[in-house]
Amino acid sequence: MNHAKRLGIFGGSFDPPHIAHIALAKHAVEQFGLSELRIIPTGDAWHKTRTLTPSPHRLAMTRLAFAEVPQAVVDPREIDREGATYTFDTLQELKAENPEADLYLFIGADQANAFQTWHRWQEILGLATVVVAERPLDGQGGMASQWHNAVSPDVQRLDMPSLNVSATEIRAHVAIGTQADPKLHAWLPAAVQHYIDKHSLYR
Repeated sequence: MNHAKRLGIFGGSFDPPHIAHIALAKHAVEQFGLSELRIIPTGDAWHKTRTLTPSPHRLAMTRLAFAEVPQAVVDPREIDREGATYTFDTLQELKAENPEADLYLFIGADQANAFQTWHRWQEILGLATVVVAERPLDGQGGMASQWHNAVSPDVQRLDMPSLNVSATEIRAHVAIGTQADPKLHAWLPAAVQHYIDKHSLYR
């Protein structure tokens, strides 16, 4: 029997972190029996066309958002790293620090479809088990399964509830001054919404 430590990795810009991110974390811990889940906010995201909110704010919001998930540990290494930051480098570091652990990399369906553009993606498959969080009935079943066949038969699937929420939409709502919108209360943890208001983010 394999009793190796199971270490999950979940990265993103978390700009801002919202309820779908937290749901993914909770489902990942439960479904894969993770001892720990590293939440890794993106540093200098080479693939992002828009400018991210300054990293100290994203890091602070991420810590607030995931405080309710006991196994979650917010890891600032990609923010602290100089220059462009790649998932491959992060996985290599985590494997060196936790040689006895099995690594599980959690990505969304949109990231999955772009996976073959990732830096050293074939080597990522050798370092970690890739797990795609697929929302049921999101119409991407066919595309995601084709992706899976083209990349690796070992890709796993995380069963996720369908939560219709996006960071882009949240930023747009805050920008037009609708932070009292009940939708925002449903989409954001209260502590994160308070932080956004306090620091006048996304205005």
